[in-house]
Amino acid sequence: MTGGGCSIRAFWILNNFVNNFEAVVFSRRFPVVERQWREACKNENENCSEDPVKYSVLPLLPTDSELASAFAERKRREGSVRGFGIRVTQSTEGSDSWVDDPITRHVIGLYIDTEEGGENHLLWPLILHIKGPYCVLVLPLVEPRHLKSYARLCKRPDCGNAVGVDDSLSSLLLDLPSITGAFMVAHAIGDVITGDVVEPEVVVSASPSVGGLLDSLTGSIGISGISSRAKPVAAPVASSAPSGAAVVGTVASDTPKLGSRPLDKDTLRSFISSAMPFGTPVDLSYSNIFAIKANGFSSSDLPPQDLKQPAWKPYLYKGKQRLLFTIHETVHAAMYDRDEIPDSLLVSGQINCRAELEGMPDVSFPLTGLNNARVEVLSFHPSAQVPEQGVDKQAVMFSPPFGNFVLVRYQAICGLGPPVKGFYQLSMVSEDEGAFLFKLCLMESYKAPLTMEFCNVTMPFPRRRVLSFDGTPSIGTVSTTEHSVEWKITTSGRGLTGRSIEATFPGTVKFAPWQTQRSSSSRSGFGGTTDEDSDTETDNTNNMVNIEEFLMEKMNRDLPPVDLEEPFCWHAYNYAKVSFKIVGASVSGMSIDPKSVSIYPAVKAPVELSSQVTSGDYILWNTLGKCPSVATAKS
Repeated sequence: MTGGGCSIRAFWILNNFVNNFEAVVFSRRFPVVERQWREACKNENENCSEDPVKYSVLPLLPTDSELASAFAERKRREGSVRGFGIRVTQSTEGSDSWVDDPITRHVIGLYIDTEEGGENHLLWPLILHIKGPYCVLVLPLVEPRHLKSYARLCKRPDCGNAVGVDDSLSSLLLDLPSITGAFMVAHAIGDVITGDVVEPEVVVSASPSVGGLLDSLTGSIGISGISSRAKPVAAPVASSAPSGAAVVGTVASDTPKLGSRPLDKDTLRSFISSAMPFGTPVDLSYSNIFAIKANGFSSSDLPPQDLKQPAWKPYLYKGKQRLLFTIHETVHAAMYDRDEIPDSLLVSGQINCRAELEGMPDVSFPLTGLNNARVEVLSFHPSAQVPEQGVDKQAVMFSPPFGNFVLVRYQAICGLGPPVKGFYQLSMVSEDEGAFLFKLCLMESYKAPLTMEFCNVTMPFPRRRVLSFDGTPSIGTVSTTEHSVEWKITTSGRGLTGRSIEATFPGTVKFAPWQTQRSSSSRSGFGGTTDEDSDTETDNTNNMVNIEEFLMEKMNRDLPPVDLEEPFCWHAYNYAKVSFKIVGASVSGMSIDPKSVSIYPAVKAPVELSSQVTSGDYILWNTLGKCPSVATAKS
């Protein structure tokens, strides 16, 4: 994967700890790109000598201490790490929130106060990516006129963007493809420094083919003496067996798991020098870079003279050939069981591929089911070509890259209807006791080979401590934790195939007395989280009002909030969350017919197809309580 049309001036990695943003733990500048920026600044200032904004253009990159100080100052000014995103009463002219666009939570600007004591200079656009305990800031190369345009947006008196107005942040970013490339760089760096380098799953046959896969498997478990060649052609494979008996096999992956560990600067330097030499992203795939460094090259890897070997395929496969596809779909749902609020059901899917094919062949097939799936979003890997589209199929041709990769991504409807439907009711009969009722139907209208391997329902109560519950479900078992009740309707090994079942669960749940928890809830209304979408608190000693803290305090007056990992489960917003796994086919209708897959030059290679469907945010809202929903336009 490359970041076409993108050059990176520099990037910084800072600690993501409360009140400790002053330390830059790693930084990298690219002098070749920086020379382009200085030359562009010189030309811009010569051509626009009367432009008063020219002085906001910083010709040189800040030092680590200057950038860290500016980042900490922005956090105090904006109220949190990401900021408001919209203009509020606390916003000041020149700040990101003054632009009044939510994009400023991810594309930020910093005012650099140089050590010489001169005026502040605007450094923009900085891509902000929060991953684990780190904040990653990536500065792509843009033209000085784009920086001036943003500086003017930071000072405009009007609030918000009028429809059809060109002078807006969104229209400005459309002219900057380097922003997209910088996001790719930021996410790749975040994955490397936290060890979250995982390739897409490709479920394969239980009996491995002799050759490349065997070499990888034996290499990963330390059996170096078993090999069909002198040198492996792929990085070690991390293998694992998926749960359940419906799909028996392994998960093929080429990327080593770095694990949770402190920042490995040597690994990061090695990745940067190979992935983006001289500041231009070439290949951000860590698996490719790891394989090249681990195995090197040999003359046996040279392609035929009439073909050029692409950078994204550093090795040519040798061994028994086959082609593997896995359709992986995630179902998101909000079930209300109310006449005035329609249920929401959405499928996000991807088709993962692994091509164990010799040479550099082209693969083509018709992707079917587009009509039944009512596809809303459809995108393909950069190596794919999509020459034509029929009513219900899409022709796809691609030259497979190295290792596992995502060939297709899409969003569609769930053509078979909800895998789990019904209702959940909870009524508080007293302050410390609630009566609940579930009535669910699983796999209605789902036929074989679709199999539900497991299905669990969880009632979370983050702000109440569960003392006991009373009730017996019609099927399955129940267990409790300190803050939840979990109902296991079906378990692995006892899945549902070709039939539907109805399940009911009435009961009561008792909580610890509420009065003893109220004070602690108020004090801990802002939980500490480190995931990508969370912000940490600003120092309470400063005079700037933290907008998130203000909202939390406002909710505390009537509805004690929970920590940020459960933002909707307040005292008045109760829900149950469903988790399940379905194998055998897709639920959207998207499919690949293995018999229709063709390979050129022609070769005898079996084509294997597997499918798995998992639950995402699958929510059953309490029909007797409050619930958030999307407002619909009135006709």
